[in-house]
Amino acid sequence: MKGYVQVYTGNGKGKTTAALGLALRAVGAGLKVFIAQFLKGMTYSELSSIQRYSDLITLKQYGAECFVNGTPSDEDFRLSKLGFAESREAVLSGEYGLVILDEANVAVHFGLLKAEDLVELMDIKPKTLELVITGRYARPEVIEKADLVTEMKEIKHYYTQGVQARTGIEK
Repeated sequence: MKGYVQVYTGNGKGKTTAALGLALRAVGAGLKVFIAQFLKGMTYSELSSIQRYSDLITLKQYGAECFVNGTPSDEDFRLSKLGFAESREAVLSGEYGLVILDEANVAVHFGLLKAEDLVELMDIKPKTLELVITGRYARPEVIEKADLVTEMKEIKHYYTQGVQARTGIEK
């Protein structure tokens, strides 16, 4: 089976959720999945679900306990560099059918990763590997290189009414 590069971007809700849904589908088909979550170091409900599939899904977080606000710290840079190196290994290992780089576009936006590194990874991925890159701010060169790009567009969201992230729904 030929693998493609998918990008989920935009300011609307659902980019990570779409990628995790694809991971669930891949596991149902017997594929192994590697998920790298950039900029995320907090506990989210999906971590509990994914632990149930630990034989088929490897999820690693490469972020501090709080999301980057303003200037990234040295720790943010260290974790992103480690995350990209381990993601590159996962892509080239031949072990996985699906690799997800969650929030990698945002890591590029903050200067924690380089867009050209994402593009190079897209170039060198095995032909049978499906690669998904999520996050707002997808760079034009990443969009151009991808096979499928979906933009999540916010039309209306209840957080504008002061609703905080809810366990099991947004976190």
